[in-house]
Amino acid sequence: MVRAIIIDDEIDAREALKLALNKYCPDVTVLRCCETPQLGLKAIETLEPDLVFLDVQMPGMSGFDLLQRIKKVNFVVIFVTAFDRYAIKAIKFSALDYLLKPVDVDDLIQAIQKVKEQAATSRPAYHYQSALNNSQHAGGKIQKIAVPTHDGIDFFLTDDIIYCEADGSYTTLILKNKSKQIVCKKLIDFENLLTESGFCRVHHSFLINMKHILKYIKGEGGYVILTDNHHVDISRRKKEEFLQLLDRL
Repeated sequence: MVRAIIIDDEIDAREALKLALNKYCPDVTVLRCCETPQLGLKAIETLEPDLVFLDVQMPGMSGFDLLQRIKKVNFVVIFVTAFDRYAIKAIKFSALDYLLKPVDVDDLIQAIQKVKEQAATSRPAYHYQSALNNSQHAGGKIQKIAVPTHDGIDFFLTDDIIYCEADGSYTTLILKNKSKQIVCKKLIDFENLLTESGFCRVHHSFLINMKHILKYIKGEGGYVILTDNHHVDISRRKKEEFLQLLDRL
């Protein structure tokens, strides 16, 4: 049996989620529904749930802020949010789970199944810290990214990243101090997070920081020379998008 708490300032959202859980997820017991983050904190402390459904946007304290106030996150969190592309990007990048409002029953059932399968491997608190950092930038413009690792979080200034190169399920970050950092994330994860911060996927293997372009050489697709003198080809299908971004520099 999964013991759950719902924290959401919208009464309709709380009640709808509780009814859906009672009807479609009999293995989940809702211990309490909390209408404020403060009540949610108290409920987590006293009831010690296995699972918390946590609204991202709440007055006075966001769901991420709430998690920051908990010394040890020893429960699974499923974020529940209205469509907020920046929060969703951050949640996905940090390998966390979320549901969109209004909650779809099939998505809910799938999320609960994942909770039961991963009960023994709940994510450490720094994954939630990563999501908080990567979601709190106005307009999606990110100055620093937080990358969860096996033992904590690595932080990188986006201006310091020259380009990202795909390596299977990993990505290599090439930094302007001439160092490299291999991250257990796919290139698409970085593309989703950084596209609106001046990065462009110019090739299936490369995501480049447009600020680090020294020169563009024309051709069928052409190629760029970056500030570390590395040459990166521009694929034909990415050329138009790349040139449009180049015009905005």
